[in-house]
Amino acid sequence: MAGFYSLRKRLYLSIYNWAAFVGWVQVLYLAVKTLKESSHEHVYNAVEKPLLLAQSAAFLEIIHSLIGFVRSPISTTLPQVASRFFLVWGILYSFPEIQTHILVSSLVLSWSITEVIRYGFFGTKEALGFAPSWLTWLRYSTFLVLYPTGISSEVGLVYFALPYIKSSEKYCVRMPNKWNFTFDYYYATLLGVGTYVPGSPYMYTHMLGQRKKVLSKSKGE
Repeated sequence: MAGFYSLRKRLYLSIYNWAAFVGWVQVLYLAVKTLKESSHEHVYNAVEKPLLLAQSAAFLEIIHSLIGFVRSPISTTLPQVASRFFLVWGILYSFPEIQTHILVSSLVLSWSITEVIRYGFFGTKEALGFAPSWLTWLRYSTFLVLYPTGISSEVGLVYFALPYIKSSEKYCVRMPNKWNFTFDYYYATLLGVGTYVPGSPYMYTHMLGQRKKVLSKSKGE
């Protein structure tokens, strides 16, 4: 019974990872194609639908972590997925004024390259029981460059969106109302981006530790 459960879990995770891989390959392809044939100002429009779908599907990774389907701790999975949800829905989708910014291109490229490698790695590992050494190296090395470029793009886009968030008052709740509750999206965004200060070094340090552990084990084998 335990073996059957394990087989079903591996099959599900393999399908999930390869489906996500395909989604991010599409995002990467459309971004590169648009940059080559047009300009950075059209990248968001080109990738919007697959980007929103691929990143929204990552909500399942929180569930995977909570129920023990994967070994990734919720302490790293939750903030990473939540911050990306915030970027794609709360910033890019909600404020079209910044969709043509050049940082959108660096964000999309950083995310999509990272995710194509990550989902390809885990998809291969679930399907075959192992991943080739070159793919393992890519999985645990490319973040050294792509994580800083991705984080910088995220923070930069939030910064440039702030004037539009403040002037539009979108998602704000003002008093008086029947709930006797007030909410200001502008200050909530400032608070959210403030979490990058302790969060980013924590995530980067965690990944450095994982890299050392995995690659040293790989060399030993």
